[in-house]
Formats: sequence, C-alpha cells, structure tokens
Amino acid sequence: MYDFLLSEDALKIRNEARALVKSVPRQMLLDMDQDKIQFPKEFLQEAGRLNLMGCRYPVEWGGRGLDWASTCAVMEEIGVLGYIMACVFGVGAELVCDAIILHGTDEQKEKYVKPLLKGDIFAAECLTEPRGGSDFFGTSTLAEDKGDHFLVNGQKRFIVGGEGADYFLVYAKTDPQAQAHKALTCLIIDKGPGVHVEYLYGLMGSRGGGAARIVFKDVKVPKENVVGRVNNAYAVFNTMMIPERLGTAAMTIGAARPALDVATGYTTRRKAFGKTINQFQGVSFQVAEASMLLDASRSMIYTTARSVDYGVDPNTIRRLVSETKKFVTEACQKVAHNAMQVMGGIGYTTIYPVERIFRDLRLASIWTGSNEVMSMIIASEWYREYLERKKEGSIRDCENDAAEAFAPDEKIYE
Repeated sequence: MYDFLLSEDALKIRNEARALVKSVPRQMLLDMDQDKIQFPKEFLQEAGRLNLMGCRYPVEWGGRGLDWASTCAVMEEIGVLGYIMACVFGVGAELVCDAIILHGTDEQKEKYVKPLLKGDIFAAECLTEPRGGSDFFGTSTLAEDKGDHFLVNGQKRFIVGGEGADYFLVYAKTDPQAQAHKALTCLIIDKGPGVHVEYLYGLMGSRGGGAARIVFKDVKVPKENVVGRVNNAYAVFNTMMIPERLGTAAMTIGAARPALDVATGYTTRRKAFGKTINQFQGVSFQVAEASMLLDASRSMIYTTARSVDYGVDPNTIRRLVSETKKFVTEACQKVAHNAMQVMGGIGYTTIYPVERIFRDLRLASIWTGSNEVMSMIIASEWYREYLERKKEGSIRDCENDAAEAFAPDEKIYE
C-alpha cells in the first residue's frame, strides 16, 4: 500500500477496513465459493455498522466526506477477502449510491442511500441484458409512461447482488423513437410485485455474490423514482463509469495481493535441488514481475483517483479511468498467473487459495465494460487529444527531429 500518498483520514479508514477483513471467518469465504452463501448480508451489515461504505459521500447522507484516494484504499483492502466480496461491497455503496448522490433528489438520498450505507438494505445495478452487454444503448427493457408512473417490462442478467438486493438501479427505454442517447431513463425499482429474481448463475469463480437474472413484469414505478431526468440516463451512465471502472481496478489489486503473498511465502520454504526455490531466477524473477505489476497498478490507481478528486478535464478522466481499468485488471491476472506458476502443481489445488483467486480474477477484465471497450475509449480519447495538441501548437513537433525529415518523395500517405 502506498501509505505516503494517503491522508491521515484515509489511513484511518484503510486500517479500519483492514481490521474488518482480518475478522471475517474463513468459513464464510469457503461457503461463498461453494454457493452455500449466495449473498454476504452479514458482512455488508457489519461494514455498514462500521461506516466503511461510501466514504467519499457527504456526512449528511452517511458517508465520511473523504476522497477517491481514500475509497481506493478501502476497496483494495476489501478485495483481499476475494474479488466477489469487493464486488458486492462496491455495487451498492459505490455504484448505485453514486448515481443517486450525483443525480438524485434529497428524498431519494434519504430513502435509499442512508439506509444502504448503514447496512440496513442492499442494492444492485441493472444494466446488462441477454441481448446486450457492451451495447448499453441497445437496452430493450421498456418503461411506458402511464401518467403518474412507469410500467416496466424486460429483463437484466449477470446482476451482481441481485439475489440480496432490496432495490435496483435500472436503465430502461422510455422513448423508443428517440435517438439512442435520448431514449433511456434511469429508475429506482424496489423489489416487490412484478420483480422476479429468476435464478442464480453457475459461475466459474467470484461466487457467492448473488449474481442473478432479474425479470420485470408490469412493474409500476412511481415518477419520483426517476434518477436525474426522464430520457437522460446517458448523463447518469457517464458519471457511473468512474466508480464502476476505477473501483473495479482498485479492488482487483486487493484480490491479487494474497496470491503474491502466498506464493512468496511458499517459495521461501519449498526446497528443490538442495535450496529454497526463491534462490532460482526462474522463480524469483516471476515474483519480482508480480510485485512490479502490483506497484505499477497502484501508481495508476492513485494517479487516476487524484485526477478525479482534482476535477481534471472529463475527457482526460475518461481516458485515465479506461487505461487504469484495462491495465490493472490484466496486470493482476498476470500476478495470479505468476503465483500459480512458481508454486507448480500444488497451486492448482485447493490446498492453497491461489486457484480460487485465479478463477475469481478472470471476471475482472470482462465486467464493468470489457477491456476491449476500454481500448476503444482509450484510442478515441488519445487521438482526440493528439489532434488538439497539434492544432494548438503547444508542444514541440518532434517529427522533424530526424536527419532526413525533409527528404523528397519519402513521406507519402496516400
């Protein structure tokens, strides 16, 4: 952990999160991985009691008034328990609440944010559909305007926390005839009549988080449950990409960290050819690479967190967040890979937790926007920034700093 980058308040809450993590019984983690526990309500209740969730929100709504750097420190620590534990911790407190804090009414904050941050109720975000994941604007869930309410029909899938949620943040189409960016509305839908949690998915890893298919059949949603403005879900979605992707990156570091710790301890004890295997470069260099990747990941996390805290240009933040999500999730998957590799066959068994960590982290580069989508965003923003710099003439044009920069008939582009 980069303690020197954290304020006293951030260190304090980080240490509180660390204490909570140490107190969680191993049996809970084992039961979650076996789907004996389908949603860790007790853990979220305790996190709420300790005021650890949503620490960057105003105190009046249940937060601590801290910043994104503090949030990243907490998310990393929670991730140590396992990727899915951080997922369910973040989905309600860092995603759903973020949308309501930034775009909702005071009444919505009072009813839905404060009790969630206390651990009294739970929430899930409903975005992905059977016919669309990365295609956000392809949403087919329909909300018909019935005067004083919307009538919602449709379904969402792969909804982390769906089994345990008391309410859902749902993106639905309210104007099918409008352009994609003006067709959707963000709604708060309480679990109740017409809301069906159909089944839980059998997942490769990251189990125990209540990942479910949610079906809405003639659900009446009052107009006061609109988050932001009707037909303006795009504005909500845009701000949600920060907690979705930056939060995901931060918790991925925490989930990968134990794999490196376990592998490091193992390689200092395991002997081959008369000496401990950490003395072989084939082993120690892989551990060194994993350590480097975690440090590089933290550097990206805190640089991006500071850019958000300082209010950097939104387009730059969009690029940094996308770069961070892609780099960190892929780097942490490599950390788990290296850990298993240096441990050999025993790392592939349930004698050590590395095999579970390896399975769990496979989700990281898929959810909250696949890493291919991140690459699309990064490329788009980088080219835009490049063309702006060229137009402004604000930096040296290094293309001409070559011996034959002006050679005739060489620079041909068509």
